[in-house]
Amino acid sequence: MRCYVKGSRAERELIDYFSTKGFCVIRAAGSGVNSLSPDILIFRRGMQFGIEAKAWEKENLNIDREQFLNLKKWEDISGITCLVGWRRNREPWYMVPLAVFKENPKSFAINWENAKGLGKTLEEMQ
Repeated sequence: MRCYVKGSRAERELIDYFSTKGFCVIRAAGSGVNSLSPDILIFRRGMQFGIEAKAWEKENLNIDREQFLNLKKWEDISGITCLVGWRRNREPWYMVPLAVFKENPKSFAINWENAKGLGKTLEEMQ
């Protein structure tokens, strides 16, 4: 239950941030329960993104293979770019494109340094 609460808090943090920056924001139904779509959709004239929110303290972020492939499929079908938003305590959010994750037998992964170097901060998303 603790992970679900932490995850929904992270999603609400992103929803509040993008809402105050002039984006239309939708939280996906079933977010946190299934892995069929991104957690959050954000739209502003000429910009549209699906965001999978992850609040994870470890040095490496591993996304279950099935969930990652569902995000990639969703991106391919919808034409909306999917990003993984990753935040660690007392660190900024980084919005990381799916293409930079490394494939493993059971998951797709990225480490914190690569996420910082290859992802965008929230301010850069505007």
